[in-house]
Amino acid sequence: MSRPGYVTAGPYAPPVARRELVATSADGSRLHVEVHGEDGAPAVVLAHGWTCSTAFWAAQIRALAAGHRVIAYDQRGHGRSPAASRYSTAALADDLVAVLGATLAPGEKAVVAGHSMGGMTVMAAAGRPEFAEHAAAALLCSTGSGRLVEEALVLPLGPGRARTRITGAVLGSRAPLGPVTPVARKVLKYATMGPGSAPERVEACARIVHACPTKVRHAWSEVLAGLDLDVNLAALTVPTAVIGGKSDRLTPIVHARGLAAALPNCVGLTELTGMGHMTPIEAPEAVTEAVRELAALYLPTPQKEKTP
Repeated sequence: MSRPGYVTAGPYAPPVARRELVATSADGSRLHVEVHGEDGAPAVVLAHGWTCSTAFWAAQIRALAAGHRVIAYDQRGHGRSPAASRYSTAALADDLVAVLGATLAPGEKAVVAGHSMGGMTVMAAAGRPEFAEHAAAALLCSTGSGRLVEEALVLPLGPGRARTRITGAVLGSRAPLGPVTPVARKVLKYATMGPGSAPERVEACARIVHACPTKVRHAWSEVLAGLDLDVNLAALTVPTAVIGGKSDRLTPIVHARGLAAALPNCVGLTELTGMGHMTPIEAPEAVTEAVRELAALYLPTPQKEKTP
């Protein structure tokens, strides 16, 4: 029997959701959604990245659910969301606004946090009226708006056409990742995590990434290879914080700095020394605190019922 696509013990084991539902996107794609925490609490929506799942946010869900309503969903083709016939940045935006509509009351606001492709989801949705209706603030975590293949540092080569071509071939490979082996862990750690990442964090990431279906991984890699969301940044007018790992090889820190400079309402740039691309797992406290601070600043405090 194959192992599950996540660890089953420790801080990175996904907590049991209080409620699960299915959100239907504009093209009929069905999205698995989890709700943690209590109804009426300040809402946080979490969008994971390429090859990941809701399990990627386990540490944030566990920490935030005590005082927030935490909504996490599987991007199409990932986790428990079925594969789709369409993969694009427009689909990312469609899916996010479908989740917002399915889980929030009309006009209800939330902090929307996205890691990697999840951050690109936030950028893609920024001009949508549904996003404006529900987003009070945003967190862009280990992400970029374009030139992903050109800027990636996965290969130890100088910048140029050769590095870009080979990087594109590696990231867009159709080869299955196979089981999580010691060699696979070493490769994943080098490509996606900081050099000091603890073994349990590498294991948590490897289980999740290796569980992503090969066809889905490849389909999304083609979207990311041509990503160009620079023009969307002007529409992301809500208060937005940016986090990046200074040892990130997939979306190097130049992306975080560029986003912070281009955003109309950037409220902070956090550069995490020694951290790679998988910051919610590598630096769970820093990412959780960034979400918590945005919620405290920009979400209304629930009114307690007065006793007669």
